[in-house]
Amino acid sequence: AEPFDVAEGDANHIARYRAPETYDCVHSSHCLEHMRDPPAALAAWWALIKPGGYLVLVVPDEDLYEQGFWPSRFNPDHKATFRLDTPTSWSPVSIELRALVGALPGCRILEATVHDHFYDCALQRRPGDAWRRTVPGLRQLRSLAKRLPWFGHQLRRAVDGWAFRRGVAIDQTGQGALAQIEIIAQKSAA
Repeated sequence: AEPFDVAEGDANHIARYRAPETYDCVHSSHCLEHMRDPPAALAAWWALIKPGGYLVLVVPDEDLYEQGFWPSRFNPDHKATFRLDTPTSWSPVSIELRALVGALPGCRILEATVHDHFYDCALQRRPGDAWRRTVPGLRQLRSLAKRLPWFGHQLRRAVDGWAFRRGVAIDQTGQGALAQIEIIAQKSAA
């Protein structure tokens, strides 16, 4: 495996750094949402893959992660949101991922899945919900709960539930929950 991150260059322009059709697999996890032009960046990443090779793409699910708020409440660098098999969206920058990936030349989608393991839907804000940025003392309570070895998990859940009832959107991914879409695609052999 060969990593490519900010230290190696600008993934928006990957062709400046890597030659086309030189990789058996390109894996991108939580990167596409940071690209200035996600369709163009994805097309460039796809060009790196040899015929018969694979793309493994993981992005945040807009409903689970962004929870109906744009710009992002949890990561202000996000430039796009993503949905899977949903025709419409609340987000002004939403991209339907199966359609985007499926339009790549010679693409065959092998798997497309929403991963929501350990995600508590009862703590999910919805578009139109009243929202507050924070509640005084919440960060300190959550920090304390992380340091308690025996019942910290239960305390953290209780603190999150308390904050949620007061209108705070909860980023559950910071506690190990998944809120993402994964697509695995194969490039047809020449």
